[in-house]
Parts: sequence; C-alpha cells; structure tokens
Amino acid sequence: MTENKRQPLRIAVLISGGGRTLKNLIALAAEGKLPVDIRLVISSSAKAGGLEHAREAEIPTAVFARRAYASDQDYGAAVFAACRTAEVDYVVLAGFLKLIPVPTDFEGRVVNIHPSLIPSFCGHGMYGHHVHQAVLDYGAKITGCTVHFVDNEYDAGPIIWQQPAPVFEDDTADSLAERVFEVELEAYPHVLRLLAAGKLRLEGRKVTIRTR
Repeated sequence: MTENKRQPLRIAVLISGGGRTLKNLIALAAEGKLPVDIRLVISSSAKAGGLEHAREAEIPTAVFARRAYASDQDYGAAVFAACRTAEVDYVVLAGFLKLIPVPTDFEGRVVNIHPSLIPSFCGHGMYGHHVHQAVLDYGAKITGCTVHFVDNEYDAGPIIWQQPAPVFEDDTADSLAERVFEVELEAYPHVLRLLAAGKLRLEGRKVTIRTR
C-alpha cells in the first residue's frame, strides 16, 4: 500500500524590507527542497523590495501599513484576517518589524527568526544591525539565530531551534550580519520542514522534536 504523502505546508510570509529570507524560501520551494505552498506575502510597506520577489513568483501580495490602523490590535486583526482568507496553516515572519497580537486561532501557528541566540540581544528595537552591533559591543564570542513561536511580546515566544555562528575579532556589524544570515538560510527551512512533517509539539514553553 502506498503511504499517503503529506500536503505542502500552506504559509503566509510577512516582510518589511528586501525579502532575502522570502527569496530563499521561494527558491527552495521551486526546487522541490522545501514542502511549502506560499499562499500570500504580506508587507508592512509598499516600498518593500521583497514584494518584487513575490510578484516574480506569481504569489499574491498585500500591504498593511501600520499607520492606517488605530492600534496594534486593529492592525493585527487586519493582517490575520488576510491570512485566514488565504487559508494558511502557519504565518512565517521574515524580517517583519511590526507587532501583531496573535489571535487565539493562530496561537502556536506563527513563527519568527531572530538574528541572535535568544534570550540574548533581543526585544523591542533589537533588529537587523542593531542586534549585530550589540553583540560586538558586548564582546560576545558566539552568536547565531533563533527560530521561535511568536506570542504577544517581542522575541519572547517558545524557542524551536537555535543555530550558532562565530564572532571574529575583526568583525563589523556588516560582516557579522552576513555570517549570521548564512546560518539563517539553513535554520528557517529546517524548522519549516519539521512543521510540514508534523514533527514539532508545543507544550507550554517547551518545544519537542519527534525523530520519527
């Protein structure tokens, strides 16, 4: 008897800038190396370069500018309404810089990647080069990236996966950012494959990975 093959994980990808992570996910999916169906790309800015990656791949896009909404709750409600309409299984934050309160029906279904080893160098205002400069200023010898479930605080949700990267004596924020990003290109697809295979279980703050 032939085993039923799992359907691709249906996702919405949320961006705010150039969309390098999105581009990687699109390429891996097109090559058959990542079992995802990107149903929707949402940006917080109409000027985000990542929107062009989505358009080239013929993925539907939507723009939700924070200033158009009275509160974080209203903003999040609009974003998640679009995700419901797209019938996604998970929401994948990929450089999305706005706070979106997670509604009950999406709890445990929103993931993010952060360019440090949480709980170090994270929280409100800690994104992009701010993170890498903070790592250098502190004198840390190891950094990396963290993939985590999203709750209603910045970078505070349960950790799924962490992958390290070295910090060198002659690093700048730019050189460190590039090294960490290379690690991110491996870590995020790895977690999405685990989700697609149904191998992650979330209980409270603990995430367990099934080996079979």
